[in-house]
Amino acid sequence: MDHTVFQTFYSGIEQFIQNLMADKTDIMDRADRRILTALRADARLSMTALGEQVGLSKSPVTTRVRRLEAEGFILGYRAVLDPAKMGEAQVAFVQVTLGDTTSEALEAFNTAVRKTSEIEACHMIAGGFDYLLKIRTRDMSTYRKALGETISRLPHVAQTSTFMAMETVKEG
Repeated sequence: MDHTVFQTFYSGIEQFIQNLMADKTDIMDRADRRILTALRADARLSMTALGEQVGLSKSPVTTRVRRLEAEGFILGYRAVLDPAKMGEAQVAFVQVTLGDTTSEALEAFNTAVRKTSEIEACHMIAGGFDYLLKIRTRDMSTYRKALGETISRLPHVAQTSTFMAMETVKEG
């Protein structure tokens, strides 16, 4: 057999073994991913129903769910509420620019945001502004009050720009 053919063959086998080892060390397999997909769609599934959906019996699926929780893949479970029925039908997205972006200023802003009930989501942004907030309120006048009395007074806020959502097409 030609020496180069042998080296190519040997390299191919080495790559195959490395790929197998990488698959073995991957924390999640297909069954774990099917479990997470099913729970994302309906976290109230019983372990028996979840197992049926993903092709496992109750005991192994329960073990996998507990492991996924312990390893931090599943952070928790929550009820999805109807915002309109909860009196929070108005959605606004607010671009926030800070006057100071030192580590201390960012942490002060982040801490204050976590304590502000009107802020449903907050994302630090790389771009022309610093943060994007998702605000839920009852109506425009409630939003205006939240903007003036709460959001604009968050630490280090220099400027805000508001975008009102007309309709939610997809969420969650």
